[in-house]
Amino acid sequence: MSSSDESRPRRSQQERQHPKQNRPVLGRTERDRNRRQFGQNFLHDRKTLARIAEVAELRPDLPVLEVGPGKGLLTRKLASRARQVTSYEIDSRLAKSLREKLSEHRNIEVVNTDFLTTEPPTEPFAFVGAIPYGITSAIVDWCLEAPTIETATMVTQLEFARKRTGDYGRWSRLTVMTWPLFEWEFVEKVDRRLFRPVPKVDSAIIRLRRRSEPLLDGEALERYKSMVELGFTGVGGNIQASLLRQYPKHRVAAALDHASIGGGAVVAYIRPEQWLKLFERLDRKEEPTRGRNQRGERTRGGDHRVHGRGRRGPSEDGRSGGRSNGRSGRRGGPRQR
Repeated sequence: MSSSDESRPRRSQQERQHPKQNRPVLGRTERDRNRRQFGQNFLHDRKTLARIAEVAELRPDLPVLEVGPGKGLLTRKLASRARQVTSYEIDSRLAKSLREKLSEHRNIEVVNTDFLTTEPPTEPFAFVGAIPYGITSAIVDWCLEAPTIETATMVTQLEFARKRTGDYGRWSRLTVMTWPLFEWEFVEKVDRRLFRPVPKVDSAIIRLRRRSEPLLDGEALERYKSMVELGFTGVGGNIQASLLRQYPKHRVAAALDHASIGGGAVVAYIRPEQWLKLFERLDRKEEPTRGRNQRGERTRGGDHRVHGRGRRGPSEDGRSGGRSNGRSGRRGGPRQR
């Protein structure tokens, strides 16, 4: 586990549980109530299910956690590619049915519990799921916090998928913050008519892949996150105005130029790679710059800081500041009459 994983504490089980777990839900039958409570829209198109299993890039030595198995169609395809599939189903009625249907597969385990309350495996694993829309963000957070996860392949609302992967040409704060550790990829759109019951919106397959070598880790990663947080505050309406709240003007200008970003750029349109270039320049330890103070203003002499209105403080030998006139070697300042 890297230091960057250790610095991101996992939330408690109560904080992570299904948001609708204990809410009363109306419905004529238990099946109706569960469908409404747990957002059960089952993907039944076999071609799309095969595509999900394919893009998950599973290995025979890698265990898989699945959420939202539905009727087990995707579960079977995962079992043919992975060493072990642990399938989490919160609906006890469906979990019982799944155990009966999948009993001939020795490498499938159906667990009747709220996935969000579970702890991740201690060994490397992959996550796959056509997840309920209502808990998409919670499951994505669970995956990002899991220190041993390698990939997460999931079906989400199309809107969510496009916002998180830059498909609109815009990038979310979450994606930018986690980019040094994870790649976010939009795979393809999934038509809503391929689900039963048919939902109101289309879906998409997205994939998160943990980088084999993080682009940043440890303290550098935390400083990067702080910079991104500052940039996304929206103060001033653009990236330059936000960064000037913490960094000197000349450093911000140099960093924006280094990342090929205009000063008036809106943060959502800045690509993750550009954020990394911004950080590369802003985080650099700056050597004292001759003729500038901490605010990037020009001073009247050398590397000394400005005191008061453009006058230097006393020198080491106690004489008052000022500039040499360059001809007699005398110190500048008012002449003695």
